Amino acid sequence: MINDSTPALDSLIKGYRRFRETGWAPYRARWAELKEGQSPQVMIISCSDSRVDPSQIFDVDPGEIFVVRNVAALVPPYETTPGQHGVSAALEFAVQVLKVKEVVVMGHGMCGGCQAALTQAMDGADFGEGRFVQQWISLLDEARKPIAAKHGTHSREAELEMEKEAVKVSLANLRTFPFVSDKLKNGQLKLRGAHFAISDGILNVLDEGEDRFRAIV
Repeated sequence: MINDSTPALDSLIKGYRRFRETGWAPYRARWAELKEGQSPQVMIISCSDSRVDPSQIFDVDPGEIFVVRNVAALVPPYETTPGQHGVSAALEFAVQVLKVKEVVVMGHGMCGGCQAALTQAMDGADFGEGRFVQQWISLLDEARKPIAAKHGTHSREAELEMEKEAVKVSLANLRTFPFVSDKLKNGQLKLRGAHFAISDGILNVLDEGEDRFRAIV
């Protein structure tokens, strides 16, 4: 046993033991294949929220999707300034090295990041010197303005529109990456938007031609 064990760690270890029995041992051949490398066809950019695990929502096996998760499932615009660009690095790896065929941006219902962007509740929050969350969700500042003007900032209607608009912002920012736009033009890559509703478990997929989300039923 680990000397400094906690209830949280104990729960994780129990889960690991279940995984060894039901998720690894019966599929040893699959894990042997994955030992040689990965070749996912889809990259999914989703929120870090503990309630929206893409692997669970899409019921996929290991090695099928390449996942990046962050606050509000946001993609920053392309830039080459010095620094550590985590989402951009993952995108570059997925598109240029793994050569995924599709990139899916999946927002979700009751998203705390989108809610904070809408209400600007993080403005002035004292978390120390970083103010990382506030700076990150400022990616939605321009999208927020018409929503707040139309619906206010504290209604579920406004939150839902903000969640879906955030997906569109990330899709627009994806298109600013030269290696993404090039592959879009030659048909080697597709971009998709989606929204998962926690309350009823419904997945909505964005029809960009009609600028509306359609429920998958």
